[in-house]
Amino acid sequence: MGGVSGVGLSVGGVGGVGVFGVVVWWCGAVQELDDVRRSPVKIQVLGPLSAEVNGGSIVPTASKPRQILSLFALYPGQVLPVPTLMEELWGTAPPQSALTTLQTYILQLRRHLGTALGPDAPGAAKEVLATRHGGYLMQIPAESVDVHQYERLAAEGRAAFEGGDDVTAADRFRRALALWREPALVDVRVGPILEIEVLRLEESRLGTVERRIDADLRLGRHSELIAELTELTARYPQHEGLHSQAMVALYRSGRQASALEIYRKLRIRMIEGLGVEPSPQVQRLHQAMLAVDPQLDVVAGPRRSSTFDLYAA
Repeated sequence: MGGVSGVGLSVGGVGGVGVFGVVVWWCGAVQELDDVRRSPVKIQVLGPLSAEVNGGSIVPTASKPRQILSLFALYPGQVLPVPTLMEELWGTAPPQSALTTLQTYILQLRRHLGTALGPDAPGAAKEVLATRHGGYLMQIPAESVDVHQYERLAAEGRAAFEGGDDVTAADRFRRALALWREPALVDVRVGPILEIEVLRLEESRLGTVERRIDADLRLGRHSELIAELTELTARYPQHEGLHSQAMVALYRSGRQASALEIYRKLRIRMIEGLGVEPSPQVQRLHQAMLAVDPQLDVVAGPRRSSTFDLYAA
């Protein structure tokens, strides 16, 4: 995941595979984890925080333990150094009791895990949420967390898109976006590290939306996209990529005047709000529509072009 090096995390080895929404197995080589291997776990961060083991929630009610659990979900199988956890919880001014308090929060999370795992797995919670030199890690498969499934599907979609396989690209992007229920960690009071992750994930989501629309446009689904693009351009009034897509979808649906109006409004907003003209790509797209460029009626340029780059220099 992005941001790992920025918080000084180190990779810890964990084996195992899993599929979100079906059955995911805890994996590990330690004998004490035998019962854990048979326990399905599902963690969701693309919306309200949710974490279940054996169908029972392990999400604490207090805000700071929720922050810690969120970090473990974002970095499964990786050591979270104590300073990183303290920075998330207290910023740059941790209290004198920070280390003791952090240990209390870890104990609370282990108790939640132990309750969910049941009496037949004594000590397993401490193996799952393990202490390592200088930090802690949660030994769970990445695929048990929705964000890691999202990133895998989005990566598969990008590879298909760049390879010209628009059907596969649109499918993978759509499946990735379906994992989002609301904004990431919408019910968690985030600290400085989680705040960066939430912003990164939102940018990733928006980029995936844009690439999925590119794939759909290349598949000729112009009219189907107009309603969605109308909503997106209203939500992101200065996003040139989305406005380019809206212009192309309208133009290819026989609504040239509406496509030109999209450009006119975008230009006004950018001049009044930012003091700049739209980018050269968008200006050339506008000129092509005024000139009724025949290339606009087909996928122009290389198959790997995004809509925004149809008229890139």
